[in-house]
Amino acid sequence: MGIVNLTPHPVYVYPLDTPDRIEPGSVAPLCVIEPSAAHRPARLGQTVVCDDDLGLGFPVESVAFGSGFDGVTSLPPEVEGTFYFVSLVVGLAAADRRDLLVSHDTVRNMEGSIIGTRKFARPFRG
Repeated sequence: MGIVNLTPHPVYVYPLDTPDRIEPGSVAPLCVIEPSAAHRPARLGQTVVCDDDLGLGFPVESVAFGSGFDGVTSLPPEVEGTFYFVSLVVGLAAADRRDLLVSHDTVRNMEGSIIGTRKFARPFRG
């Protein structure tokens, strides 16, 4: 079994006992899953339906995301024994796939930015 990273950044997998916030480099990751060189990142398709400022003084677009419009782009076909790590929005849009993994139990740096994960989840639509 293997994991193919379909995001544009490395995925750092930390031990389960890693604190929620750490200084980068203070805890060694269990592994690092580099972005796939053989695949483009999977993205959620989007179609701009219309523009308006809603009286707010700045542009607001009405956007149709995912299924029924552009769907998910660059998602390879299922391959036995292979899981694909994707962003949460891609995983939710393609929850019918059983081969997708998303970050589930995140680790953040001291400023609050996500720098890794302790667990993965498989999006599920019941």
